[in-house]
Amino acid sequence: MRVKLCILFLLGNQLIINAQQLVDYVNPFIGTSNFGATNPGAIAPRGMVSVSPFNVSGKQNSLEKDSRWLSNPYVNENTFLTGFSHVNLSGVGCPDLGVILFMPTTGALETNHLKYGSTYTNEIAKAGYYSTILKKYNIKVETTATTRTGVSKYTFPKGESNILLNLGLGLTNEQGASVKVVSSTEIEGVRTVGSFCYYKPEEAYPVYFVAKFSKPADDFGVWKKTRKYKGVEAKWMPYNGKTRIKKGYKKEVIGDSIGTYFKYNFLKPTEVEVKVGVSYVSIENARENLEKETQNLSFNDIYKSTSFEWNSLLSKIKVEGGTKDDKTIFYTALYHTLIHPNTLNDFNGEYPGMTTRQTLKTEGTRFTVFSFWDTYRNLHSLMSLVYPKQQSNMVKSMLDIYDESGWLPKWELNSTETTTMVGDPAGIVLTDTYLKGIKDFDIEKAYNAMHKSATVLENNPLRPGINEYVKTGYLTTKNIGSVSTTQEYNIGDYSIALLAKSLGKKEDYKRFLKQSLTYRNLFDKDLKLLRPKNPDGSWYEPFNPLKGADFEKSIGFIEGNAWQYAFMVSHDIRGLIKLMGGKKSFINQLQKVFDKDQFDMANEPDIGYPFLFNYVKGEEWRSQQKVKELISKYFKNSPDGLPGNDDTGTMSAWLIYSMMGIYPISPGEPFYTITTPVFDKVTIELDKDYYTGNQLIITKTGNKKDGFINKIKVNNKIHKEYFIDHKDLVNGATLNIILKE
Repeated sequence: MRVKLCILFLLGNQLIINAQQLVDYVNPFIGTSNFGATNPGAIAPRGMVSVSPFNVSGKQNSLEKDSRWLSNPYVNENTFLTGFSHVNLSGVGCPDLGVILFMPTTGALETNHLKYGSTYTNEIAKAGYYSTILKKYNIKVETTATTRTGVSKYTFPKGESNILLNLGLGLTNEQGASVKVVSSTEIEGVRTVGSFCYYKPEEAYPVYFVAKFSKPADDFGVWKKTRKYKGVEAKWMPYNGKTRIKKGYKKEVIGDSIGTYFKYNFLKPTEVEVKVGVSYVSIENARENLEKETQNLSFNDIYKSTSFEWNSLLSKIKVEGGTKDDKTIFYTALYHTLIHPNTLNDFNGEYPGMTTRQTLKTEGTRFTVFSFWDTYRNLHSLMSLVYPKQQSNMVKSMLDIYDESGWLPKWELNSTETTTMVGDPAGIVLTDTYLKGIKDFDIEKAYNAMHKSATVLENNPLRPGINEYVKTGYLTTKNIGSVSTTQEYNIGDYSIALLAKSLGKKEDYKRFLKQSLTYRNLFDKDLKLLRPKNPDGSWYEPFNPLKGADFEKSIGFIEGNAWQYAFMVSHDIRGLIKLMGGKKSFINQLQKVFDKDQFDMANEPDIGYPFLFNYVKGEEWRSQQKVKELISKYFKNSPDGLPGNDDTGTMSAWLIYSMMGIYPISPGEPFYTITTPVFDKVTIELDKDYYTGNQLIITKTGNKKDGFINKIKVNNKIHKEYFIDHKDLVNGATLNIILKE
């Protein structure tokens, strides 16, 4: 018996070792260039805290060409580092957070970040770990994190050294902070953040923190920069006055440009660990988060635990075949999808409620950062397939937001509604989740919330222009992005129809199904494109179908042009085929999107287009060819390895699906379309609490050089379509894609 147990123990350890190897494929530098807006900082899965190098505020030279792009704390091309921020966003296109910056230095005290900043070298980034050497000081910085605490280890040389906390720097559009030195080993404070994407400046909110140091400082104090104009201090003037330093000061200091310093005089090279707990509720909670999650654990203990947690999640999908770079871009993409949405609640379950910011409590996880205009298209579908428990908690968070504010979230960030982008996408996620078999949430409440957003005609924050939309069936040029917003509302209405049908609400099903097709009123048969209409029903003139790409202002479209929105009716592709005059005309028009170089891999409206060829029998090879080309062109094992903004994991989710050989082509509907996988074998471990199967296995056999599909088999039976139902996969299936010889 003892021998058997020993064998089982060894086998278990071997499995752990094998699982841990997956984390070695994660390269957090992917996406830190080419406006990918990711950062290489240390973070735990779904972490509230991330410790990122901050290099977008400093010396400007020819190498720092992207310092103007301030939606992320780090740009790979930049060379001048001014600290390490502790709350950050990943893959977003607007600035916020990027605050609570700590910076180790040596020598005499300097509080001006342009003077104490440093170039750096020897960067290493892994899942849950980042390190570098500050060249100016020869200080090695290592960072890791728990869910709610950032942990740094500074290795100082012999001599005079400092640890600075600068609360004046950050990416947020808000200012204001307070800080207090509690003792020679502890600091507490609060920093104001908010106004994401320059929206709603009235919704600034606090982030609280407590920092503890492993070694007591020999000396400490605070600083505050003053504003001066002709010798007179004035709050409204720029910070061009003196910096006041208060040595040994232990009272609270409030201001816009303030900070603290801890000074040491080391007799030999010395390590100092700094643990920073964060909360959106209170300083007390920040302290409790720090204590509960780090206790007496060392830096190495915490990193090992966080790394193991990453390994466990990454191992839900195992791939075989492909190159090392293939595996790296795949697992890094999976890593990126596990950053946002992230945890909002504290260790004790408390979080700030939506709208009022009243302290509320959850028994599970309250998630935040719901970038739905992006993520409804594929990321939440991926979570449902691979991490259904997480997706269930995300849905419950959405419904909590509805309870607290009266509306579903649109683009929610830390219990504020930014109202960024257009459409009404939350309901699409609710329908998609429920129809994929995740049903452990209040579906009637979910349906009522969706129904409200589609029917309330006055003061509706989710559907601007809803009166006109309901009356005419579409939005006119009176509304910004009238065509693209009509399309988004249509997709949302289709999801309501699908859920109504599932719940036996027949009249609602008929109503919203009909309403989901009103984009057809904007179809120009001559151009075979959608185009804006004036309030009197006439076509808007002059109309340029190419105008609107690359963030150019356009009448009718948001972040795109008529070509990039021409096929964004995922719920009615067969209807669109008829509108365009049949299959041949449809294929020709779709091919033009690519031939005319109008396809934008970096933006959401058209990312499903490569898979649309599958709707026409005999043309499926085009999808296989195009997906293969796009993966090769835009996704690389390098800092510029994303096509652009990762959009909180949306581009990464596209890559994951594409490399596995399936894609959720119609958000809200529980089916996938099929293409050629990159890997020879993909094994997805299914969650037994939600699905009856143990594994979903996707294999690729045959001539891998050309990559065109000859046959598809499901559980060894010929499958004649390039579409497959979700339920057929999660019951434990083997999807075999056989390529042409």
